[in-house]
Amino acid sequence: MSTALHKYDRLEATAIWRASTKDQRRDVIVSIGDATLVISDLQDRAITHWSIPAVRRANPGERPAIFHPDGDDGETLEFGEDEGEMIDAIEKLRAAVSRRQPKPGRLRYGIFGLSLTAVLALGVFWLPGALRDHALRVAPPAARSDIGEAILRHTTRVTGQACDDDLGLIALRKLERRLGVGDIMVVPSGVREAAVLPGGTVLLNRNTVEDFEEPDVVAGFVIATQVATGDPLQRLLEGSGPLASLRLLTTGTLPDNLLRSHIEDVILAQPDRPSKEAMIDAFRKHRVRISPYAYAVDPSGEETLELIEADPFAVTPEPVLSDGDWVALQGICGA
Repeated sequence: MSTALHKYDRLEATAIWRASTKDQRRDVIVSIGDATLVISDLQDRAITHWSIPAVRRANPGERPAIFHPDGDDGETLEFGEDEGEMIDAIEKLRAAVSRRQPKPGRLRYGIFGLSLTAVLALGVFWLPGALRDHALRVAPPAARSDIGEAILRHTTRVTGQACDDDLGLIALRKLERRLGVGDIMVVPSGVREAAVLPGGTVLLNRNTVEDFEEPDVVAGFVIATQVATGDPLQRLLEGSGPLASLRLLTTGTLPDNLLRSHIEDVILAQPDRPSKEAMIDAFRKHRVRISPYAYAVDPSGEETLELIEADPFAVTPEPVLSDGDWVALQGICGA
């Protein structure tokens, strides 16, 4: 695989890329990187990376050739008939990966065989840290989203079904737009305060919207948990060992049993408290007061005095929610 990648390391082609079925198609430049397809705009700015082992052909043997990441046929990459060299290169690299996949009974030690195959196929170091970092770099957004959705399905038994009052959901969508968050879900129990899943979904305990007087508090919980979590997929891989990174590299997925075992670490663990500096920067960026959140964490204000004194705003520059929307959000879980 390393030799094959080197053979095509200068190959580029034009293509048409679509992020999802809801997005418009865009002209892009595609090049072959370190076990990835690098998709860039016409100004040579990278848009996304596809892991070559996870690339699938939607129309084998036909032209134009259409490819998509494994498990996400909504994101597509279309090459015209004049880009035959790139099409052939992708097919050869996919075939090279397929030949090096472990076969049952072919290797004496299954775990060692999987590690060796991944190292030979992908040309990365076998050290856990290197494997994890490489997996994080090349994991496509679709894979992160799929992992997040899989975890979310497992969390229902811990958190219960997400609250779904109609007016509350409308207010929740407004909160998402105000904070620039993809998805926020309010759940009845399980989460201590808030948690972030791979893919970006934020879970909030219903108490964070029901027990406080102003929406700045719930906005604070969202901001704080994002800062504390960093990359949620990185946290998952750090606690799962090198085989999880290998699995993500070779298949673009993670096994259900691993995701189930990770739930308690993410959902039920005592939330981390980020550094004062990181918190202040995040609240300033989102234009939200930090004092309401600080008093929610410690009503006396003693443990969070530094945050209170360093609040970047005396008044929130842009309201988090209107009074009506805040009341609706507080009732999202019903009586």
